[in-house]
Amino acid sequence: MHRDIKPENILMDSIDDLYVKLTDFCFSTYFRPGQGMSQVLGSPLYMPPEIVSKQEYDSKVDIWSAGVVTYVLLTGEPPFNGESIEEIYKAILENEIDLE
Repeated sequence: MHRDIKPENILMDSIDDLYVKLTDFCFSTYFRPGQGMSQVLGSPLYMPPEIVSKQEYDSKVDIWSAGVVTYVLLTGEPPFNGESIEEIYKAILENEIDLE
């Protein structure tokens, strides 16, 4: 489980071949099915609600982060914004997507 998927950690080898590589594995860990994690790690703009609310989570947190990255690639802006980390967390927990 990577736990910090964001645009800065995604590299493309070639525009022609579209080889995509993940980097920065300092938060990554091995994950066994059924094993829950509880550490609060990652970049606030890409954190899923489970991590923000300090609940136990599994490898699906990377799917959430990949979805946020996809949103950023399509719109040019993150879906959850705020003036502070606390405001970003509130937007994530309340599913307040910034559509401006």
